[in-house]
Amino acid sequence: MATLAEPAAECGMPDGLVQALVAAVGGKYVTTEPGEMGGRLDEDRGLYHGRALALVRPGSTEQVSQVIRACHAAGVPVVPQGGNTGLVGGGVPQGGVILSTERLNRIRAVDPLNATMTVEAGCILQSIQQEADRIDRLFPLSLASEGSCQIGGNLSTNAGGTAVMRYGNTRELVLGLEVVLPNGEILNDLNGLRKNNTGYDLRNLFIGAEGTLGVITAAVLKLFPRPVRRATALVACDGPETALALYDRLRGRNADTLSTFEYIERTALQMAIDHGPGCSDPLSEVHPAYALIELTSPDPEAQLDALLEASLTGAFEAEEIRDAVIAASEGQRNALWALREMLSEAQKPEGASIKHDVSVPVSKVAEFLVTASQACRAHMPTVRVCPFGHFGDGNIHFNLSRPADMGDAAFLEEYPAFNRIVHDIVAGLQGSISAEHGIGMVKRKELRRYKDPVALRLMETIKAALDPQGLMNPGKVL
Repeated sequence: MATLAEPAAECGMPDGLVQALVAAVGGKYVTTEPGEMGGRLDEDRGLYHGRALALVRPGSTEQVSQVIRACHAAGVPVVPQGGNTGLVGGGVPQGGVILSTERLNRIRAVDPLNATMTVEAGCILQSIQQEADRIDRLFPLSLASEGSCQIGGNLSTNAGGTAVMRYGNTRELVLGLEVVLPNGEILNDLNGLRKNNTGYDLRNLFIGAEGTLGVITAAVLKLFPRPVRRATALVACDGPETALALYDRLRGRNADTLSTFEYIERTALQMAIDHGPGCSDPLSEVHPAYALIELTSPDPEAQLDALLEASLTGAFEAEEIRDAVIAASEGQRNALWALREMLSEAQKPEGASIKHDVSVPVSKVAEFLVTASQACRAHMPTVRVCPFGHFGDGNIHFNLSRPADMGDAAFLEEYPAFNRIVHDIVAGLQGSISAEHGIGMVKRKELRRYKDPVALRLMETIKAALDPQGLMNPGKVL
């Protein structure tokens, strides 16, 4: 069994390291003042506040390599950081040097015929989507934070989003990578091949590794035909069982066009209505649960509204849904999507929340929602259960908001108890405690509890082989 190096202890800046960093990237792009590091020391939800010796912003892969070599020689940890929008503390420094990828923001190449785009790690996700749109293509990764998150962070966490059901996680959207390894060497595997059977799949070793095995500096992304027709609806149902039946119906009838099936329970939707700018309830009555559905097609002649309406008519007759609204304009479509995109942000004004990003087999989603909700309410009868998520790939954001009459601190003390309740149920259904957010700091202990021991030993062996000093993003994942 491999022995992992412990995270480096907090210490002062080694002699000569600042000079080496300045030599690598220029004095303008190195700071050692915590006040100049802005929000880079804090986790997005405020759960963690970090510390760092310096912030470095290299402008090229070669500069990243020079920074890593200097830190490696000095025995100083490196924390790669993109848009810092993660939800598990994966980008929070616990000492060492923050390596920001924000200046690695070039789109290096676009190949419409090969349907690929080569981008640097600091490119904002929304900018990549817009560039794909400009050449009449689609890059389908879509997240609530797409206006600020960077593709390098998406790659490092294997982000999911609302289109996974049709296009796959980030891992399925990548053909090649460029990575700076923990010793400063550059792995150049930027190929645009759909078939490449030449040994180990090194690409997938780094995707989802959260910067613990190296720094992703560039990637070759897959593009797809750009949808030109959409049909979007919000439907109301009695709960997860009927929603699952509706999903199965749509998958059977509309598999080639079904891009989105997002499940939302009323408590979560009500928070979006209450706190989302311009958000309102599109239906006249209150219902226990909802599904946001979207069909898309690159065929300008596709009659998607008629297809969706026919499927929903059958669902009404089968009593799978109680009400529905189909967007009749782009404005109505955007209003429906705004409700979904506000779900996470709308929880903040309601006080502290305990979040679970889990997945179970699609056939078990309804069972999980019913069982976990009952178990959490048995533990705390007034807790507000706010589940929502990507029904079609089994990924549920099982969030819990504090009771209205309970303080934030007291509620957050229940984090371990609620973790045990929810994660034990997930494990019993052969699910995963992390579907798309990663492990970071939040779930390290949980990973030890639920991950297969042989898989853990293999992960430790890989980490020790590539990063024997334990300098790459220490304290995360393992």
